[in-house]
Amino acid sequence: MIVLGAALLFAGVRLLAVGGSFVYALTGVLLMASGVLHLQRKQLGFWLFALLSVATYVWSIWESGSNGWAYIPRLAWLIAVSFLWLACWSVVLRMLPNIRPRTYAAVHGALPLVMLLTILVPIQFPSAVQLADTSLAQQRPAAPFSRSQMTSPDGNIAASHDETNWTAYAGSNMGNHYSAAAQITPTNIGQLEKVWEYHHGDVKPAGSKVAYLNESTPLKIGDLLYTCTPTQVIVAVEATTGKERWRFDSKVDPVYLKGGGANCRGVAYFEVPGAQPDSACARRVIWGTTDVRLGAVDATTGQPCESFGQGGFVDLKQGLGKFRPGSTAITSAPTIIRGTIVTGGQVIDSDVRPAPSGVVRGYDAITGQQRWAWDLGRPGVNTPAPAGETYTLSTPNSWAPLSADDELGLVYVTTGNAAGDFYGGTRTEQEGKYSSALVALDASTGQPRWHFQTVHHDVWDYDLSPQPNLVDFPTPDGVRPAVIQATKSAQIFVLDRVTGQPLVPVTEVPVPQTDVPGERTAATQPMSLDMPNTMGRPGKAHELLTEASTWGLTPFDHIQCRIDFRQAHYEGQWTPARVDQQTLVYPGHHGGLNWGGVMVDLQRGLLLLNNQRLPYMQSLVSREKLDAMGAKSFQQAPGKSKGFRVQEGQAYGASKGPWMSSLNQPCIAPPWGFLSAIDLRTREVVWSRPFGTGYDSGPWGIPSRTKWEIGTPSDGTGVTTAGGVTIIGAALDQFIRGYNSETGELLWEQRLPAGNQASPLTFMANGRQYVVAVVGGHERIPTKLGDSIIAWALPQK
Repeated sequence: MIVLGAALLFAGVRLLAVGGSFVYALTGVLLMASGVLHLQRKQLGFWLFALLSVATYVWSIWESGSNGWAYIPRLAWLIAVSFLWLACWSVVLRMLPNIRPRTYAAVHGALPLVMLLTILVPIQFPSAVQLADTSLAQQRPAAPFSRSQMTSPDGNIAASHDETNWTAYAGSNMGNHYSAAAQITPTNIGQLEKVWEYHHGDVKPAGSKVAYLNESTPLKIGDLLYTCTPTQVIVAVEATTGKERWRFDSKVDPVYLKGGGANCRGVAYFEVPGAQPDSACARRVIWGTTDVRLGAVDATTGQPCESFGQGGFVDLKQGLGKFRPGSTAITSAPTIIRGTIVTGGQVIDSDVRPAPSGVVRGYDAITGQQRWAWDLGRPGVNTPAPAGETYTLSTPNSWAPLSADDELGLVYVTTGNAAGDFYGGTRTEQEGKYSSALVALDASTGQPRWHFQTVHHDVWDYDLSPQPNLVDFPTPDGVRPAVIQATKSAQIFVLDRVTGQPLVPVTEVPVPQTDVPGERTAATQPMSLDMPNTMGRPGKAHELLTEASTWGLTPFDHIQCRIDFRQAHYEGQWTPARVDQQTLVYPGHHGGLNWGGVMVDLQRGLLLLNNQRLPYMQSLVSREKLDAMGAKSFQQAPGKSKGFRVQEGQAYGASKGPWMSSLNQPCIAPPWGFLSAIDLRTREVVWSRPFGTGYDSGPWGIPSRTKWEIGTPSDGTGVTTAGGVTIIGAALDQFIRGYNSETGELLWEQRLPAGNQASPLTFMANGRQYVVAVVGGHERIPTKLGDSIIAWALPQK
């Protein structure tokens, strides 16, 4: 006890020295004094420990409230010490004969038992699980909230979908991860069973240093599923049996995999208007590759479309500038509208300036010929870059899934940042205008109709990655065509998709300012205060972190996290980074919400989402210091960054990463992720619950094998249906789950052979509703890798 007290005193004094809580230092003093007095056989030592126990318990309640997880670093050590004293009952009572056994048992038995229950009861029955009353469902209007079908002047199959198919990454170009299929309901979802499992065989080779990410959502058209593997092998399998019909290897140059990793989020599908159904490539699958090409194959045979580009491929490297292979890639499925394939591409974040161009381009879906280019450095000019010239370098790129309105002829493009995510002193006016923005492009010309910036002068890597959702939205002036834009920065914006004007008010809020030489920050940031935000538990309050928010598994890593907090620069959301001082960034760089986007139940008017609650630490590092350490950009020398975001060509590089303890656990108390539903009519949270367990994770990467709903970060999203269920994997554990969309009740759970960081799809076939998911894991999160595609359905009658 004396040794433990001395260690707590030492750590507590360090915390005091940075302006932190005095509690741990005082605890160390009292614990040491109690230990010394025990050795001297003075009963004051016992009473001092009793006082310490009661005071620590009261303090823990004051700091932690009803969050059982938050009690662990504050009470678990005290429980262990008390039970150790209890085990030494006979010895200690001989040393302290004036202490009555009943009193001793109360202090070292009953009190720590109460503490233990204070931890376990709220963990087992968490107050963070807030389900909706079933009566709310009965009050909801019976009429659908929004139409799920959209007409297309050229018969574009991706414009919308019905219950039998899944025509684009998120179901259709509307981007809602919604299906009209209704056979699976809250009353029978618990009966779902696996009906087939397919292995695509694209697994990480032994010894490979390439990161593998399985994030693809298959398409379902006719009787086939179409999908891509991490290295862009395109496969077609029978939707009801999982039997492979054909496969086509894109033969991606492996050198390109060293940057963004091996990843493919999906493919697109196109039917040539007026073509004979059995003619070559009348129906085609189209996709982008990591080595920056567009490919097209016959959807029936898997053979290349020879008339598309050169032998079935279009080289997209033309005009991007000189770059090291892997610096830019296409990982998201293209969007097809009005016969035009629209695609952007990812560029390695915060690596070098100048960087490859973030140009967005449109290509003829039949010939592969380029139709237009949206290049920020050439406003009003939409022609391809002349031979030997480049599009404007370093401009914001668009790497995530896009949406499109076939009736309006608009494609909704989400943008990231100009090169140099964490320092904006060199950005141009055009880059500043279109960074972290939603841009409506004319699908025929590529020219912008309107744009809405979600973050002004973004220096937090809040690139706009969630896919836009297209819905009909009620307003005082009637129903308007709307686009819902979720963000990493925790805001959910609702805009008129014709004009870009907010349908839910947007407020410009004053924010902290930078003191970094050469940098500037925007005076205000746009916030959608009438919509729930995703900064922590979804709601209209904005979570502000304090020292009491910190966490650890032991008092010692907890103290270090408290010290980190006190030493960090933090003025709430929008705190700008400083040079050589850690800045607490919350929401973190992963969000909020990320590329998986959100689901919209178009029948009930529910927006369903899985968000993260994981702060990051970020700082700027001078160019001189980076050079002295020998830190190199990926463009200069892959693998030589020394763990920094080098931002070569600018005054500062950066360091960033999740705020983690010395035991590799987040420095704030769980939950670290939520699954929630928002009523779009009332703009209120209907239900919310921690999402994901620690079953496959834990300290030092050791799986805890516990199924408490701790709430984990997640990647990807789920699917919601007219039948009233929401099905989602996405979390860091290897489970897929089904929930009642109205109430949030967990109804079905299935163990998986690997992680499911790919959004599922669902469809009707042969009178049966299927749920299909790519179960291949995500190495960077990390979850277990695999190569499965699995289908579930209700038992056949």
